[in-house]
Amino acid sequence: MRIGVVAPGARIPLETAEGVSVLAADLYPALEIVFHPQCFLSDGHFAGPDEVRAAAFLEVANDERFDALWFANGGYGAGRLTELVVPRLTEAARRKTYLGYSDAGSLLGALYASGFQHVAHGPMPRDLTRENGATAVRRALTWLVERSPESLEPSISPGDRTAAFNIVILSHLLGTPWLPDLSGHILMLEDVSEHIYRIDRCLLQLTSNPQIRGAAGIRLGRVSAVPPNDPDFGRTEEEVVRYWCERSGIRYLGRADIGHDVDNKVVPFGLAATIG
Repeated sequence: MRIGVVAPGARIPLETAEGVSVLAADLYPALEIVFHPQCFLSDGHFAGPDEVRAAAFLEVANDERFDALWFANGGYGAGRLTELVVPRLTEAARRKTYLGYSDAGSLLGALYASGFQHVAHGPMPRDLTRENGATAVRRALTWLVERSPESLEPSISPGDRTAAFNIVILSHLLGTPWLPDLSGHILMLEDVSEHIYRIDRCLLQLTSNPQIRGAAGIRLGRVSAVPPNDPDFGRTEEEVVRYWCERSGIRYLGRADIGHDVDNKVVPFGLAATIG
């Protein structure tokens, strides 16, 4: 198997790529992971200019020699590439698996909206830099290579249609051509470094959208590193989600084991059993 890694948003350090490669070689000696040189570029916040990041994405996605495209990092920038890459993807790109989360959700959602069937929310190479980050990277690799059921978010059952997003990223997809049809899907949501009032604002917007109201229900992952607010918002993230689900008529299904941490589990877009 051959996995290509690109960074549509922020760069990663070379030593992170080297660490992931060592870990992968230990787990799967026959596995080849290729970090595109673009992953290490720097252009302000981004891992290279938009055109360079888009070209790297297309180079890996359209290359039949790669079985999967793994997002290197989040940050910000994937959404800036959507119009540059999605119309130029080939049939070879449609056969690949795509894995990432956070800012990568902009492109993952656009791919799924465009009929790509092998898309999933899950850990990225950058997670290696977290404490015990090797656990997350191993989980991603065992899913990419083996489709290990142990890598999946544990509430997923056979026959479930699922999708997972960062809350802010999904709210930014509303009103664009890149919002996938999430009717009948169990929608799992997580976020990081956002005030609770901003989470509330996003949930107001999301649950007011007719397409989101067609979801089978919402599960809430972890909302971490919440900045303090003065005055305190007075509600927890779960209370916020429960409120907007009740007000909009969307079922609240409980918590999900996803988030910006090493326990982040894999959530395929669509039917987990068909992601192969």
